Amino acid sequence: MENKEVHFFKILFIISALWNLIGAVFGYFNTAYTFEGFFDRELTDPLYYAIYQGAWGTTLVYFFGYSIVAYNPLKHTGIVIVGGIGKVGFAISLLKFYLSGIAGNIVFVVIIGDFIFAVLFIYYFFRLVKSKQPIF
Repeated sequence: MENKEVHFFKILFIISALWNLIGAVFGYFNTAYTFEGFFDRELTDPLYYAIYQGAWGTTLVYFFGYSIVAYNPLKHTGIVIVGGIGKVGFAISLLKFYLSGIAGNIVFVVIIGDFIFAVLFIYYFFRLVKSKQPIF
């Protein structure tokens, strides 16, 4: 893979890390507000609060993971696999919530954003394979 392409992927993973940090700042550190924005209902149950905050805690962990990948995109492919699966899974869950009438339109910001990142991650793996870089 050429240096220009490696640089592109470094920037991609920096942006992905920042995307996750922004989500985590809202979701983890302002949990009730974010929940109400997504689901148009108050978050009063302490168990649901802890579970929802924990989900956004995972998003905060992804920030650190993508930051590591940005440092060396040719080395940390496992993080991208796990993170990509998480992005697709979270986007699908939010889409299910929306289609069942549980979530509001604002979830499409996350759904579309996470699907875009997933497509770019697939492109990343395509380029790794095409340039004969080891994936693991």
